[in-house]
Amino acid sequence: MRKRLVALLVPALLAVAGCTDAGPEQASTRDEVAQNRPSPFADCSGLTTDQPSAPPATPAPGGTPLPELTLPCFTGGAPVDLHQIQGPAVINLWASWCAPCRAELPAFQRLSEQAEGQLTVVGVNMRDTRSGAQSIGEDFGVRFPSLIDQGEALQRALGRKAIPMTVLVDANSRIRHVDVSGALDDARLAELVRVHLGVAVPE
Repeated sequence: MRKRLVALLVPALLAVAGCTDAGPEQASTRDEVAQNRPSPFADCSGLTTDQPSAPPATPAPGGTPLPELTLPCFTGGAPVDLHQIQGPAVINLWASWCAPCRAELPAFQRLSEQAEGQLTVVGVNMRDTRSGAQSIGEDFGVRFPSLIDQGEALQRALGRKAIPMTVLVDANSRIRHVDVSGALDDARLAELVRVHLGVAVPE
């Protein structure tokens, strides 16, 4: 009788155990599907060139250099040396699971359009799944280039753990300000780039 009971219980226990593995497998499948869809984000190849072509007046001396990190681009291609990103630039650390990040992403997209030729907007997707990041890009119409930082290397290099985080980089590719005040709107973003980068965002 005992042997028969064990024989009945083992398949049931294995079935339950199999359910615990469904999450990672499903996430992997979603990421594979996302990998085959066109990326909503722009290519990263121009981030370390002489873009933008018309920088504002040279900021006052100071600031700190960007960390010497190399991060992959969401669209693939050559990894990007972060410290070689040509400023002025606004770098936004975000993730699809972060509600304030989702709230502010449309404002960053509008900034990238309104200030085109004056500064570059760059995203850094943190600790995220490819499917999650891709869906946010598609749903929110985010088109600026985005790097991937699964290991939070940039946060550690900056000594900050908050997310969302916005890093303002001047025309000399030096950090002028790091903002961790929460979700930014259009007005606050325009104020930050005017004060710290000397860029006036057209209305």
